[in-house]
Amino acid sequence: MDEMEEELKCPVCGSFFREPIILPCSHNICLACARNILVQTPDAESPQSSRASGSGVSDYDYLDLDKMSLYSETDSGYGSYGGFVSAPTTPCQKSPNGVRVFPPSMPPPPQAQHHLLPHTGVLPPVPRNSCLTCPQCHRSLTLDDRGLRGFPKNRVLEGVVDRYQQSKAAALKCQLCEKSPREATVMCEQCDVFYCDPCRLRCHPPRGPLAKHRLVPPAQGRISRRASPRKISTCTEHELENLSMYCVQCKTPVCYQCLEDGKHSTHEVKALGAMWKLHKGQLSQALNVLSDRATEAKEFLVQLRNMVQHIQENGVEFEACLVAQCDALIEALNRRKAQLLSRVTKEHEHKLSVVRDQISHCTVKLRQTTGLMEYCLEVIKENDPSGFLQISDALIRRVHMTENQWGKGSLTPRMSSDFDLTLDSGPLLQTIHQLDFVQMKVPAAPILQLEECCTQTSSATLSWKQPPLSTIAVDGYILELDDGTGGQFREVYVGTEMICTVDGLHFNSTYKSRVKAFNSSGVGQYSKTLVMQTSEIAWFTFDSASAHPDIILSNDNLTVTCNSYDDRVVMGNTGFSRGVHYWEMTIDRYDNHPDPAFGVARADVMKDVMLGKDDKAWAMYVDNNRSWFMHNNSHTNRTDGGISKGATVGVLLDFTRGILLFLINDEQQGPVAFNTLEGMYYPAISLNRNVQVTLHSGLPIPDFYTPGESEAAGSVC
Repeated sequence: MDEMEEELKCPVCGSFFREPIILPCSHNICLACARNILVQTPDAESPQSSRASGSGVSDYDYLDLDKMSLYSETDSGYGSYGGFVSAPTTPCQKSPNGVRVFPPSMPPPPQAQHHLLPHTGVLPPVPRNSCLTCPQCHRSLTLDDRGLRGFPKNRVLEGVVDRYQQSKAAALKCQLCEKSPREATVMCEQCDVFYCDPCRLRCHPPRGPLAKHRLVPPAQGRISRRASPRKISTCTEHELENLSMYCVQCKTPVCYQCLEDGKHSTHEVKALGAMWKLHKGQLSQALNVLSDRATEAKEFLVQLRNMVQHIQENGVEFEACLVAQCDALIEALNRRKAQLLSRVTKEHEHKLSVVRDQISHCTVKLRQTTGLMEYCLEVIKENDPSGFLQISDALIRRVHMTENQWGKGSLTPRMSSDFDLTLDSGPLLQTIHQLDFVQMKVPAAPILQLEECCTQTSSATLSWKQPPLSTIAVDGYILELDDGTGGQFREVYVGTEMICTVDGLHFNSTYKSRVKAFNSSGVGQYSKTLVMQTSEIAWFTFDSASAHPDIILSNDNLTVTCNSYDDRVVMGNTGFSRGVHYWEMTIDRYDNHPDPAFGVARADVMKDVMLGKDDKAWAMYVDNNRSWFMHNNSHTNRTDGGISKGATVGVLLDFTRGILLFLINDEQQGPVAFNTLEGMYYPAISLNRNVQVTLHSGLPIPDFYTPGESEAAGSVC
């Protein structure tokens, strides 16, 4: 609650607000203080006088006003007051709150002095053409005929000030003590009861349903109890009319008469209660975000204070090590020892200075943030819709502005607590005069960025970074993966980049990965091990990059044909070397009885001949009546049964047995085509312009086929 006190004090007098009024710039000032800092301008009318009248000034009006109220550090105040009266040449004054106030150099005329009219008890009328300058944002306003009465009163702020002063008046007592009530230490918002510590432990234990109750300091609870009753506000222009609507364009509550014959008759208006709830919700949401920032700031302050201790401990340890090394270097090292100690001390003091300055800056900002939060919470408790809406927009902007001040970078230490210097005690005696600090530490373990690491089909992408406070140079990184079966790690990447994609991994496999950094001093520690799972199903498409130029792909590279009468080869974009895989191809078009070939191939297979003509492919070519198996231009196992439009050709590749077999329309075509298959194979097909097929990958193995024993362990994909 003490932090909120600054929000409740006038920027001019430094005391708690008394009869505060709201200026068009959304700042507040006491009514009496506003009269004291008025400056009377000439009677001549100016464009600014009509635009800067007491209330209803739009945000765009301030653009012109600000041009007329520029402030200079070298003079005593403003260049002008509302464009009419020059600034005083006397030095500026400061209010108790530290805000600079610029009174007129000459005493105000008698009619403008702060005195009550005789026998009336009220303030005298404000002279015509008076100018008022906000002491906080320095915007100048020329008052209209209504004078200060044209500014709305901030009843919400006035109520918060009254309750705050009452809460400071007397200590609160426990409501459950039978004799000699003790001073209350907490107040339960749900039970609405003040407790001392013994009664709280006895009657309100933090368990069961009571664990969810919110306990607050007694002063805060007292203020919430004293929430003012809902008041009926009247219009400042039509004193007999109650405020019932809200003008969206002017952002102010209005009455029925303002809508009938006033300047708001053509403006968009909404129900006062609905806008009250809407703005309260917006302020609450903004406060939630700001509260998170304040929590982070508190944790950050704890971190900074711990850093001070760590810097002191590390500095003492480093100095002791340095002294021990220098003492061992006898006479020639004594002169250099003093210089090195001086350098370490300077580094120590510099680190402490930077961190302490950051602590001081963050403490001030957090105090201001906490004060604003507590003030906003009190404002939200108000039941006066119009009063709340008069200040809600400004408060929401202030909360957003304060939240933005806690953005990226503000909660990051400016200095590391480590001393990344090690004394090299190996130089010869003749090089003692060149003795200096050198970097002898290996890099720290990199940090894997889990949010950027992922797997896709048979590829894995890993990303990492150095620890945020590490200042040790890094020459490169080494990425290691195991074989997907829990075997030994192997290097898959060495370089300076901090992101790497590894292709050609096995499907349905679990890989472990880790990374380490190195520099001229050696290799650092490994990062934490990351476990990644590749896709269970072998989804793939045709590979346009490696296909023959005559190949035509469509349907997201799932449908293929050719623009040549000669056979051309296209392969899949994924290779297999482990597990059992099955895929099918549907014959979409089959003209003039061609003989397309289906099978698997190495990455360097010939692309301009039928699949199976060289020793890099294993295939079955088929026409409308029969089929043959072919490898290295050797034709075997002629089998009756061909294909036509709508037929389906299946390919089953089983690495557990090292075999390849084919199916046509769900029936096995011939015996096992090939065996003793080992290594990396890619799905492949050759065809000419008379054939068009569509690929279907990631299919389950046919029911008639029984996997090998190793497949029963779960490597089918």
